[in-house]
Amino acid sequence: MAIELLVPSVIKVGGGAIAEASSILKHLGVKCPLIVTDAVLVRMGLADSLREQMGNAGIACGVFSETVPDPTTDAVAAGLQAFIEGEHDGLVSLGGGSPIDTAKAIGILANNSGRLSDYKVPNEIPKRSPLHLAIPTTAGTGSEVTRFTVITDSETNEKMLIAGASLVPNAAIVDFELTMSMPARLTADTGTDSLTHAIEAHVSRKANAFADVFAMAAMKTIWAELPTVFREPGNRRARELMMLAATQAGMAFSNASVALVHGMSRPIGAHFHVPHGLSNAMLLPAVTAFSVNAAEGRYAECARTIGVADRFDSDADAGRKLVDALFARNEELEVPSPMKFGIAEDRYFSLIPTMAEQALASGSPQNNPRIPTREEIEEIYRQIWSGG
Repeated sequence: MAIELLVPSVIKVGGGAIAEASSILKHLGVKCPLIVTDAVLVRMGLADSLREQMGNAGIACGVFSETVPDPTTDAVAAGLQAFIEGEHDGLVSLGGGSPIDTAKAIGILANNSGRLSDYKVPNEIPKRSPLHLAIPTTAGTGSEVTRFTVITDSETNEKMLIAGASLVPNAAIVDFELTMSMPARLTADTGTDSLTHAIEAHVSRKANAFADVFAMAAMKTIWAELPTVFREPGNRRARELMMLAATQAGMAFSNASVALVHGMSRPIGAHFHVPHGLSNAMLLPAVTAFSVNAAEGRYAECARTIGVADRFDSDADAGRKLVDALFARNEELEVPSPMKFGIAEDRYFSLIPTMAEQALASGSPQNNPRIPTREEIEEIYRQIWSGG
């Protein structure tokens, strides 16, 4: 069966690569881009530095910095207004997954009519978006190379998955130096997000040989280096390896898809404002335990690749070792349960049926090796409440 492979046409990798942003935009033919970023990067001076670089190269640009964590349709609407009023012809996203996803959503509405809810999976996006250069500042989401964006509907609080070939940025700059100031919690959560991308891409029902190459390389690196960057944020070698692995994991899941962890993670983020990587971390061990018997060989390959099992272990034993290792890694990275995060117990449990319905509606659980029922999803939500 043929698979469609989608990657940016230009990917610049390495420390200091952000200095090439202007030359990439000229190569793409973008003359007046809108920089989509957040208030933190504006305060740090990074957005102004990028704008100055572009100005020196004769490229006029505007800055939209009103993106929010777990991007919303309201934030996208404000960004779209800035794009139209500034008569921009392209997008430059600068930041973590939220600015990149926001820029993708702005691009959808810039060239298509209607509302973002009109384009959520499985609906198609008719027209291509404006040209887009993505510059991630976290080693996690992989959004700089993927065909996905996730936007929360401000009216319904639904976290909508939107997918399409036109959402793959035309170019990406993967500069690890931009991640050096990431705090420990963000480092752990975005790193676990990348690990989840790699594992789910490899065990997904849409897994394929192309995506497997990136998934296996990414999970091996992330497993080895994430504890280092968590404890030693200034370790340049580990930061560089993690940044490249995050992009590799993004390429893997963009070309194979994610599965149950992501399907269940999005409602937790939407209802309780838990950062996406952290909600993935809360779920990954329990969902793996639920799924492992349905794809023993694939999960065993993950276990052997990251080094928690070897060739002498049976596939079943390797899978069990993987589950144990994931629970242990969460303890090492101090991942809180929903209860320890501070979510109100009554509200959490009352929303479990709604979250299960939203998880199923996203389509991601259907890619899982073991396709869950609504009742099974509800049970997993109950299991993770206190860290089980």
